[in-house]
Amino acid sequence: MTARIEQRFARLAQEGRAGLVTFLSAGDPDHGTSLAIVKALPKAGADLIELGMPFTDPMADGPAVQASSQRALKAGATVKKTLSLVREFRKGDGDTPLILMGYYNPIYIYGVENFLKDAKEAGVDGLIVVDLPPEEDSELCIPALQAGLAFIRLATPTTDDRRLPAVLKNTSGFVYYVSITGITGAAAPDPARVSAAVARIKRHTGLPVAVGFGIRTAEDARAIASGADAVVVGSALVEEIRKSLDANGQATENTEKNVTALVSALAGGVRSARRIAAE
Repeated sequence: MTARIEQRFARLAQEGRAGLVTFLSAGDPDHGTSLAIVKALPKAGADLIELGMPFTDPMADGPAVQASSQRALKAGATVKKTLSLVREFRKGDGDTPLILMGYYNPIYIYGVENFLKDAKEAGVDGLIVVDLPPEEDSELCIPALQAGLAFIRLATPTTDDRRLPAVLKNTSGFVYYVSITGITGAAAPDPARVSAAVARIKRHTGLPVAVGFGIRTAEDARAIASGADAVVVGSALVEEIRKSLDANGQATENTEKNVTALVSALAGGVRSARRIAAE
C-alpha cells in the first residue's frame, strides 16, 4: 500500500525532519532472528524498512550486503519465506512502510502476477528492483503500480538532466538517490554534493528523496539528513549482524541488540540534523 509511504513522509515533513530507512537482508542470519530484528526496528528509530530479497548474484551490492544475502540463502531464505516474514511483521505493525529490494530474477521465477498478489497481501508497500531500467517498465513496474505497490527508482550521480525524466516517469513512493558511484558500502558521500543533487532531483519531481550508500555512523546520517528527506543505511547494519555471530555463523544474544543499538544511534543523528531548505 503506497498510502503508508505517503503518510510516513507527510508525517516526517510535519515534524520537520528527515526519516531513517534501514536495510537488512531478509532471513539473515536465520529466519527467526531476522524477524525479531525487523520487529524491533521501528521502536529503535527506523521510519521505513527495506528488506533485501536474497539473491545469488547481487551485482549492485558491496561485500557486506552480498555476504548477508549468502548467509540468508544458506539458512534457507526464499522469496516465499521473505513474504512470510513480512506477514509476521504486519501482525504487530500496520503503520511502518516496508519495501522489498532486490533483483528481477527471483520475481520472474516466482511469477510476476503471483508475486505482486502475494506481496500486496503480505503487507508490502513498494519495490526497489535495481536491474530493471525504465525501458523495461512493462515487465514489472507498470504491473506493480496497477497492483497498488510503489515502484521506487534509483538515481545516481551519473543520472543527468536528460536521463532523469525517464527515470522518474513511473517512479512512486520516493526516489532513492545513490550518493556515490559504485557498489553499496563504499566510501562516505560528500554532504554538500548530496544536497545539491537532491535539490536538482526535486526540480524534476515532487516525490521525497532518500539518500543511501556509504552512510555508516550517526555523524554521517546527521550530515546527509540536513539535505535529504530520508537517509538509507544498510551495509553498516548487516556488518553488525556479521560481527555478532559465533564461530559457526549462528546468531548470539548480541545480534539483535547490536543492530538495534546502531539503529538508535543513527536515528539520533538523523533527528538532530538541521534541515537545509531546497533551492
